[in-house]
Amino acid sequence: MSGRLILLRHGQSVGNVARRLDTRPPGSELTPLGRDQARAFATSTAGVHRPMLIAHSIATRAVQTAAEISGRLGVTARALDGIHEVQAGALENRSDDDAIAEFNETYKRWHCGEPGIALPGGESAEQVLDRYLPVVTDLRMRYLDDDDWTGDIVVVSHGAAIRLAAATLAGVDGGFVLDNHLENATAVVLAPITDGRWSCVQWGALTPPFYPEPDADPVGDALRSDTDPMG
Repeated sequence: MSGRLILLRHGQSVGNVARRLDTRPPGSELTPLGRDQARAFATSTAGVHRPMLIAHSIATRAVQTAAEISGRLGVTARALDGIHEVQAGALENRSDDDAIAEFNETYKRWHCGEPGIALPGGESAEQVLDRYLPVVTDLRMRYLDDDDWTGDIVVVSHGAAIRLAAATLAGVDGGFVLDNHLENATAVVLAPITDGRWSCVQWGALTPPFYPEPDADPVGDALRSDTDPMG
């Protein structure tokens, strides 16, 4: 079990710039900056990780991010079902403060012990995990648990879904997750350990231990800043 799983958020998209709840595939394309971010990740990761497989969601922004990375690294990219973004339902394509606050409040409740609560017309945390985690488990069983596999797997996915899945797999504190969004083209890195468990070894620019910020207000912070809601 020498390889690691690199859950990479896609590069900046048109929807991110608009702070829009752009969750339904295929969704918006990358901006020129988003393509630059993907290429920069490929360059920087070559000296740190050993990507031997690049997978991506079916969303356009993930497809384009993976293509930029695979082109630089010479590694084949392939699409996987089930790892697209949390589905916002009735809030889809909205960018107003009320919609963003509702999305973030529901997301906060998931990390505070209410995973069965669903977004209006959209998904609950349980539904997201039911489609996302089997994909990760399959990648582990096929590759990372194979003694002959010596590389890492890059999975180009989406901010809210990555944070939810990584916290569940590696037991990362929900308060920390809410306090620490993922910037575009940054990753959560998971290392497989015994008995099917995972260890989180990197969260964006941060390394363990992962502690929440005291008195943080993630919903209010999202409304007071230019942070896009999907990070």
